[in-house]
Amino acid sequence: MRQAQAVDGFRLAYERTGEGPPVILLHGWPGDRTDYQGVVPLVSGSADLIVPDLRGFGQSDKHPVDPGTHYSAAAQAIARAEPGLVRGLVLSPPFPGIGDRILSPAAQREFWYQPYHQLALSSDLIDGRPELVRAYLRHFWSHWSGPDFESADGRVDRLVSGYAQPGAFASSIAWYRAGAGSVAVSVAERPPGHADRLAVPTAVLWPSHDPLFPIDWSDRIDDYFGDARLTRLDRSGHFTPVERPREFAAAVEAAVTWR
Repeated sequence: MRQAQAVDGFRLAYERTGEGPPVILLHGWPGDRTDYQGVVPLVSGSADLIVPDLRGFGQSDKHPVDPGTHYSAAAQAIARAEPGLVRGLVLSPPFPGIGDRILSPAAQREFWYQPYHQLALSSDLIDGRPELVRAYLRHFWSHWSGPDFESADGRVDRLVSGYAQPGAFASSIAWYRAGAGSVAVSVAERPPGHADRLAVPTAVLWPSHDPLFPIDWSDRIDDYFGDARLTRLDRSGHFTPVERPREFAAAVEAAVTWR
């Protein structure tokens, strides 16, 4: 494990392995850099893999600061701002194009946790309490995963050691409090003009059993991406690199050869 130089007072823990074009693998919530432990061995022979714990997660710094100024989840920002620096993207939901469909009653039954995370009550009740952290994370790893996923409890056991530290749960949800959750982003989004779509070639891996993002919501990808390549992952849930490491690794290996 290495640590990057501090930016805005935050140091990021990361693993780096392999040789070839640089590839950054970014985890989501509720996870950490170990989300990619099944992917890394499959790709390290063809890429220089950098796998960080994002700010507020894992072994990276977790400072109790204003989320609005210190936390963000804009992972596609570099590709949009500097497309010449990015050869390709490999993405799973969430994606732009969801729009106000996320406000439907069925969707809101799944997305209840995002407004809950906006409340101080969420961290007051859960933060620093290992058994509550375990129960909370187990719910998502069980409910969001596909029907063939069998290691949710073991994964939660590993994650709890990090998420249960005092202040860690509150830090992990800070990017929701910064307005980066799918509900806030999707309702506010507007499709760009045809010429302003993201030009970087993008592999879209869309699970068929993600309760948050039905595959029907993939219908607007071309409104936002100029070169998107959609692959449906049957019987997979929300946690693509964990549940389908081979397919994810294959997409990464293909992306490093794009021109």
